[in-house]
Amino acid sequence: MSSVEAPPPPASRRVYEHVKAQLLDGTYRDGQLLSEGAIADAVGVSRTPVREAFLSLESEGLLELYPKRGALVVPMTGADVADLFDTRLLIESQCLRRALERDHPGVAGAAAELLDVQRERADAEDLVGFMTADRDMHRVWMAASGSRILLTLFDQLRDRQQRIAARVLADHDRRAQQLITEHERIVRGLLVDDAAYAITALEEHIKAARQMA
Repeated sequence: MSSVEAPPPPASRRVYEHVKAQLLDGTYRDGQLLSEGAIADAVGVSRTPVREAFLSLESEGLLELYPKRGALVVPMTGADVADLFDTRLLIESQCLRRALERDHPGVAGAAAELLDVQRERADAEDLVGFMTADRDMHRVWMAASGSRILLTLFDQLRDRQQRIAARVLADHDRRAQQLITEHERIVRGLLVDDAAYAITALEEHIKAARQMA
């Protein structure tokens, strides 16, 4: 029985994924003006799907459109950064607490596995893979809390934070190891079923990230 290859994603989706990846890994910087023509050439599409992708990214708060000029990468102010981490502190500590109260199976194991991935990616100097594992680890307890609304909010916040994290990790050689150490404390609390320790470690981790950012 022959397998049927999946059709390629629509052009606008390919542009969206291309631009968003460049936004999140820090390639496109705050305040940079993105040209429709340059993006179209890079992805190999016409300008129409570029406009469609720009509209989607504008709705996520990542771009601001300028007709006939392109799209501006929305800068994050100091107040934006502070609000972002303060919100993360509230919703993540609450979701981890809910996940532990529900005694959701697999949280500790999944977090420990992603911690191993982070170590591997750090050793390989794979910044994108490291940040992906970081995000996936935090998403474990967000999903385990059972709140779809907070999980959606978390994903939106992490898109913005990932832009900050890319710059911080690139500028501070020791930050990756510091993150791993902070995550080790969270995972230690989860593995020994010490909710208070795990929640405190998470809160200290987010506060340290806020200070670094």
